[in-house]
Amino acid sequence: MTIKLPKIIGHRGACGYAPENTIESVQTAADMDVEWVELDVKLTKDDIPIIFHDDTLERTTNGSGLVAETLYEDIQQLEAGSWYADSFAGVKIPTLEEMCEVLVDLNLGLNLEIKPCPGREKETAEVALDHLSRIWDDHERLIISSFSHVSLETAQDMAGGWYRGLLIEGEMPENWKDMADYLDLSIVSIDGNTCTREAIESISDMEYAVLARKVSDSQRARQLYSWGVDAISTDVPDVIKETILTVH
Repeated sequence: MTIKLPKIIGHRGACGYAPENTIESVQTAADMDVEWVELDVKLTKDDIPIIFHDDTLERTTNGSGLVAETLYEDIQQLEAGSWYADSFAGVKIPTLEEMCEVLVDLNLGLNLEIKPCPGREKETAEVALDHLSRIWDDHERLIISSFSHVSLETAQDMAGGWYRGLLIEGEMPENWKDMADYLDLSIVSIDGNTCTREAIESISDMEYAVLARKVSDSQRARQLYSWGVDAISTDVPDVIKETILTVH
C-alpha cells in the first residue's frame, strides 16, 4: 500500500516549543501549519491508552515509577508541563481518546507510535487499535508504527487495511527487507541524523515511503530531501519548513 505523506511531521507535536506528547504541543504544531504529528501511546496499569513516551514517569512529570504500574486515576493527577517551562505548569497527560478529538478538530493526520512497556507489546497495540477503530475515520491520514514487531503483527491482524510503519534504530538490519515484506509495511522510519543515502535509496527501491526521524538541522534536512526521503519528523517544524521553501 502506498501512502502520501506530508514533507514535515511534527515530532510529539512540536516538542521543540512545548512539552512533548501534550495537547499544547499538538496545538503548537497546528499553529505552525503542520499537517501531521507523530505521537506515542502506551498503557496505564488499568489498560487506559495514554499519549506518553517513557516507561517511567520521572522525566516529564512530577510523578515517579513505572507507567505500567500506575493507575489512570493517578496519572490524571500528575502535572506534565513545568519540567519544560514554568509557562506550561499544570499541563496534563492526555488519553488517546482525548488527543484524537483534538487532532480531528485541528484536521491533523497522525503517525501513532505503539510504544509498549516491556512485555505489553501485544496488548498495547490491541487496546490502542480498538480505541482508534471507534474514533478515527480517515485512514488515509493514519499510520500505526512501532519498533516492536509484535505490535506491528497485532496491527496487521486487527486492522490489515491501515498503513503500518517499522521504526529502525541505527544501521539497517540485514534482514530488514524480509521484515518489511512479512509485516506488509507502507513506511520505513529511520534516524535522519545517521542514515545513509544508500539506505534511503534501498527503501525507496522497495516502494516503501521513507520517514527520517529526529532531524532539527536545516542543512541535514535539505540533504535528506535531495536523497529522496518522503517526510521528516522534527521537533522544530518551522525550521524544516524554511528548508522546504528554499529547496522547492
